[in-house]
Amino acid sequence: MEPLTRLITIDRSSPVPLYFQFAQQLQHLIESGTLAPGARLENEIALADRFGLSRPTMRQAMQHLVDKGLLSRKRGVGTQVVNNRVRRQVELTSLYEDLQREDRRPRTEVLSLRVRPVEGRVATALQLEPGMQAVELRRLRYADDEPMAVLENHLPMGLADLTEEDLASHGLYALLRRSGIALRSAEQTIGARRATAAEARLLTEGRGGTLLTVERTVLGDGGRPVEYGRHLYRASRYSFEMTLTAPRG
Repeated sequence: MEPLTRLITIDRSSPVPLYFQFAQQLQHLIESGTLAPGARLENEIALADRFGLSRPTMRQAMQHLVDKGLLSRKRGVGTQVVNNRVRRQVELTSLYEDLQREDRRPRTEVLSLRVRPVEGRVATALQLEPGMQAVELRRLRYADDEPMAVLENHLPMGLADLTEEDLASHGLYALLRRSGIALRSAEQTIGARRATAAEARLLTEGRGGTLLTVERTVLGDGGRPVEYGRHLYRASRYSFEMTLTAPRG
């Protein structure tokens, strides 16, 4: 690869802030694949000297890309290009299937698998009376050994015979289909919030880091609810994509 000084040009006569000029061009190099995941960058002091920028300006540029999930800083390692962000189409698939499709080597750690009485939003979503039993499972999903999401799912009793071994090596939707459960449609809400301390530890995010939230109810034959999920994704590593069409007329 050519030196960054040949790939990035700073225009001091431009009204665009210097830090943003550098960050925007470096982002293009990362997203185009010119800078591959895992590539190491010089430290901020060396980069500032090479481009004739002040150290605070270079620090701001690098932090901008860290915040966007394109760079990571690790003590003893330095600044590196991170693995490609997972971009997921909004469709009725599981995260496990999406990661497999992108050759991201999914891995699952089962945090809990138990039967619990339902209440509140879970009872409403599954159309069960409060106090009725349902299966609850929590998993930590990895991509290329990097934590990506915390998945919480609730299913009506008797729907499928799930084991921790199966959940560790297969996606939930694949297991439901294997049990003869049809997944016909889903209602989904996407949002965002700050991570709690416990969530930040699980996902190796900074405390208070931004998480994408997904709440989904999956319907089977006859509109019967077969699964309700509440999922948390690292916003720095994950995004949703959708196609919008203009209304007719």
